[in-house]
Amino acid sequence: MDYTNLLNDSSGKKSKVGIIGATRGYGYTLLAQIPKVKLMDLRVICSRHPDECQAVLKEIGYKENQIVYCETKEAIHSADEDAVLIVSDYRLLPECGITALVECTGNTTVSADAALTALKRGINVYMVSKETDSVCGPMLNQTAAENGAVYSLVNGDQPRNLLDICSWANLLGLEIIAAGKASEYDFVWNRETGMLTYTDGNSKPESMPEIIDCWRYHGKETLDARKHLLKNYTEVISADLCEMNLVSNVTGLVPSSPFLNYPVAKASELANIFIPEEDGGILKKTGVVDVFYNLREEDEASFCGGEFIIVRCENKKMWDILKSKGHIISRNDNYACIYYPYHYMGLETPVSILLGDFMNIGTHTECRQVSVLAGVAKQDIPKGTQLKVAGHHHSIDGLVPELLEQNTAKNAAPFYLLNGAVLLKDVKKGEPVTLEHVDLSDLPTFDLYKKGTEL
Repeated sequence: MDYTNLLNDSSGKKSKVGIIGATRGYGYTLLAQIPKVKLMDLRVICSRHPDECQAVLKEIGYKENQIVYCETKEAIHSADEDAVLIVSDYRLLPECGITALVECTGNTTVSADAALTALKRGINVYMVSKETDSVCGPMLNQTAAENGAVYSLVNGDQPRNLLDICSWANLLGLEIIAAGKASEYDFVWNRETGMLTYTDGNSKPESMPEIIDCWRYHGKETLDARKHLLKNYTEVISADLCEMNLVSNVTGLVPSSPFLNYPVAKASELANIFIPEEDGGILKKTGVVDVFYNLREEDEASFCGGEFIIVRCENKKMWDILKSKGHIISRNDNYACIYYPYHYMGLETPVSILLGDFMNIGTHTECRQVSVLAGVAKQDIPKGTQLKVAGHHHSIDGLVPELLEQNTAKNAAPFYLLNGAVLLKDVKKGEPVTLEHVDLSDLPTFDLYKKGTEL
């Protein structure tokens, strides 16, 4: 998209942004970028730690006399229009004169309630909390449409970036065989020393000269050899499957398999891997979402957890021309890989906010619960166990996530509604946690999920 019209906007309008969960991680990267965007003002941030908020605001350049802590509606309404407000109660955000609410907490209860309240008041909502969208996305999109507001996933996180590529491909009439992303960390190999590093920040380099034996891709046997060598590092990551859940629900693409495929692959190999088995690839069906682990040498650029699509090459002459330009085409010349090797977190997010606030771009009324993120027991889990979402990948101890097509999910309990749930009966190893194992009936988010499955 060409953003010139937005850049040249002379209406005097500005996005007035409120952020929930604003001081760390994703929220911080957005806070740091907002002062650079001329069509956008930060109006309010919400956190249970107001002192931390104030320190972060001062760190990124706001003056102390610009910052006002407000505990009540009256304090908000009496504050200067140019002040940056801090509130501790997210329910105060709609009182702050915002046009855009950015939700970053990862807490499904808080974010769903905040989003619904804002949308019903005509305030646009930009959802960073993928956990919430995975269970409430269909109803939040519908609520936005019913109230003349925008509900949107955000650029800077992989689901929106991948949706952008998919919509581009659909506009051009390209058939999408597969769509996906690289998992968060790379496998980096040093050909000279034979040392391999997994870039999660915790793993130490390991001597693995035998990688050379499966360095060149020859077929599925190459992937099997890599998987065997790297079995101590690879896993099914809940955050990855959740992000593919979001893309599935908007595009209609389905999971490639319940645990996705996770091949260890180089970017240059993707057009040979994410294609049908009969063409030498790994897919048992097409029109799917999937994830891979990026393998590269030290002096090669990272995929940066970026996004890709595999499309069918229908006009051979046209794709031969594109192949000569260096684009990634399969060995049989039937498929091409198109990709964005990036997701810049909050640095990119202002794009989504401005497209929504100024051009009403975002809401997907076609969003449906196409796939359901569920959890399977790694070992026997006894009755009375309380399940908790925790850690960097927002995982649940004892469960392996799986992404199921909605029509086969039966009574599987949505993964991110299990936080805090207590098991009513034992779950055996290999069994999914179902609605018979937990009582979710008192959760407003579960009610939204059920309504979404009925759309």
